[in-house]
Amino acid sequence: MYKCLQCGKEVPTLYPGSIRCPSCGFKVFLKARDPVTKTVKAQ
Repeated sequence: MYKCLQCGKEVPTLYPGSIRCPSCGFKVFLKARDPVTKTVKAQ
């Protein structure tokens, strides 16, 4: 799942060749991440 940087709409996995947001046409995307942060114990 990707998120359009301009309009904020979530776009499903991008297919090869489709690098534009379907709603606004912007070409820059962010990969959506889980809101949970991982904590790793240092050794």
